[in-house]
Amino acid sequence: MGGFFEIDSKERKISDLESVASAPDFWQKGEQSQKVMSEIAAIKSIVSRWKNVRNASDDLAAHLELAEESQIQESSSHNVSSAHEAEINEIETGLAKLRKDLDTLDLESKLSEETDRAGAIVSLHSGAGGTEACDWADMLYRMYTRWAASKGHQVEVADLLPGDEAGVKSVTFLIRGNFAYGYMKSEIGVHRLVRISPFDANKRRHTSFASIDVIPEIDDEIKIEIKDSDLRVDTYRSSGAGGQHVNKTDSAVRITHIPTGVAAASQVERSQIKNRDMAMKLLRARLYELEQEKKRAALEKHYDAKGDIAWGNQIRSYVFMPYQLVKDSRTGYETGNVEKVMDGELDPFMKAFLAMKK
Repeated sequence: MGGFFEIDSKERKISDLESVASAPDFWQKGEQSQKVMSEIAAIKSIVSRWKNVRNASDDLAAHLELAEESQIQESSSHNVSSAHEAEINEIETGLAKLRKDLDTLDLESKLSEETDRAGAIVSLHSGAGGTEACDWADMLYRMYTRWAASKGHQVEVADLLPGDEAGVKSVTFLIRGNFAYGYMKSEIGVHRLVRISPFDANKRRHTSFASIDVIPEIDDEIKIEIKDSDLRVDTYRSSGAGGQHVNKTDSAVRITHIPTGVAAASQVERSQIKNRDMAMKLLRARLYELEQEKKRAALEKHYDAKGDIAWGNQIRSYVFMPYQLVKDSRTGYETGNVEKVMDGELDPFMKAFLAMKK
């Protein structure tokens, strides 16, 4: 448990940052102040979790001593006691939780890339399969929002294009929380669904596809040079969530960076100004990631890895019928509990991928 030896250094780091925050002009520095406070909160969270693990370990040691004492008393008195059994149950339950917590902390310690702690900008697109694919994209959207909620992360929708009959053709949303990008980057690629179609009167089996792309939400302090002359701004009426008001005005905004062709849109806000701000935020993040990808091109083809949104390119398959199975083609990890996966239990898949990459 090497992390225990790092607690003191992290607490010193907190103390140093809090000294910075106590300066008289600290709150006059705007975004820089928010960054410092966010860093303090993040380090405090890590320290708190390591301390909880240490305390849990100490508690288990105490329960083990009690179990040994109760076993000795049992043997000497030749009486069957429930105390020993109760302590063993307590130890087994505590060990299972301790292993899970340690596994998570160990994995997070390996998420060392600069952007791993950042929020995640997730883009979901339906692929081959028509209405089926739109419904599948909507199911994946629900799955990821459930996963985010289980982590205590916040979700903010930036852009949503409904399907013609059901589901969504595409949706872009932000997941804000510690290590959101570090975990979610394992989901980049094509996801395949096999099931009996609820839209088919003949109850035939259908295969649907959707693609997921994830980029980090970049810090506002990172400067990305974008010339106004390189931008094309289009406004249009929203077709997504937001009530009747958004459909009556050209509040939706799409901004295209002409030299690269990279575009970003936002339509969920009622204000055109707010939608423009969100679209620019997404555009900056995508241009930043594009530059990072160029630097990493020799090591990993981030965008090429997704391929076409169709058969043969999937990173994970979700089979509902004729049997139930979710299997990741990259790591080989699989589970038959499809319902739990669709309800957001994705950590085993994410951990298997990140462990493989490391």
